[in-house]
Amino acid sequence: MPTASRSELERAAEHLAKNDPHLAPIIKRAGLAAIKPHSNYYWELVDSIISQQLSVKAAASIEKRFQELFDSEFPEPAAILEKSVEELRAVGLSGAKARYVRDLAEHVLDGRLVLDNFDSMSNEEIITMLTDVKGIGEWTAHMFLIFSLGRLDILPVGDLGIRNGIRALYSFEDIPTPQQIKDLAAANNWAPYQSVASWYVWHSLDNVPNV
Repeated sequence: MPTASRSELERAAEHLAKNDPHLAPIIKRAGLAAIKPHSNYYWELVDSIISQQLSVKAAASIEKRFQELFDSEFPEPAAILEKSVEELRAVGLSGAKARYVRDLAEHVLDGRLVLDNFDSMSNEEIITMLTDVKGIGEWTAHMFLIFSLGRLDILPVGDLGIRNGIRALYSFEDIPTPQQIKDLAAANNWAPYQSVASWYVWHSLDNVPNV
């Protein structure tokens, strides 16, 4: 399955500029999409739970205190499970987030979530596996697929930035529904580069997700 290499991002930009006149000037201005996949999957998921509904500054502060609980900058699942909910709450996590982080660790340790298998799994399989973890919803799974795995054809229809960006770019009177976004993507031939199209929509608002 193709992922976000430079050559693929070049092909995506060419395809989208050719097929969608609304995105073409954004692509010309922005250059290649800044989607850079990495393999630090476990910590990305921990970070996504910690950061939910927080400002970047607040999330960074809590994350720093969280990491100081451990000997490693990126603690392993077993190390996290050695900490109680109360210990995790003491560094700034809510009770719910403390339980979510522990649930993620349990999923990895007992084999319900096998991170090493992601490269061979479909988008739908990964979404199903991730959303089985408490605190990880479809939006988090979509962001993980785009920015960690570099999957090129994800359409995050529930993302507020995407909805606001599409409303402005395509002159919707109201914020578009998920189905309207799917229909627009199909009409403008975003596939097989819906992730990249989404990046350019975010960029049009100067609001690319900080993931």
